[in-house]
Amino acid sequence: MQHYAMLYGAYLGVFWIVGALFFPLGLGNPLLFLVFISFVLCGPFIAYRYVRAYRNSACGGYISFIHGWTFTVLMYMFAALLAAAAHYVYFRFIDQGYILNTYAALVDQFFAQGSSDAAGMVAYKEQIEMALDQLSMLTPIEITLQLFSNNVFWGVFLAIPTALFAMKRVPPLNQ
Repeated sequence: MQHYAMLYGAYLGVFWIVGALFFPLGLGNPLLFLVFISFVLCGPFIAYRYVRAYRNSACGGYISFIHGWTFTVLMYMFAALLAAAAHYVYFRFIDQGYILNTYAALVDQFFAQGSSDAAGMVAYKEQIEMALDQLSMLTPIEITLQLFSNNVFWGVFLAIPTALFAMKRVPPLNQ
């Protein structure tokens, strides 16, 4: 099980890395942000296909819920490890504050518009700026560990419906 979880986890991790490339690009281009969202939404369906492939190739076409859930959690964990390596490289060497600066510019632009939406949010502007200041104090490794734990956390929960849909019981023997 571990071998297949590592293999399919690597595939899923590469999928996540490619999708994550569209996040910073999407901050300046809504179409690219839509591509990022598409990657996020397709992730569980890709994971389901990998669990089904594991069930059919390694388990003889049958898998219990617990076996499927365990495999899926492991697969998400290995994918999160690979994605964490890419996240660390990005935040340590490439980002240099780009994401936070872009968010700050978007917040300033939103409140500078003076639209009716912004008028109701003025009370929250200071809180948003404080949150951005807190985020700017995080080191690349802290950001990476937060993203890793977030991926594993959601993977544990997404493994439940994935295992339920992939589960296939062994037919009873005819007596």
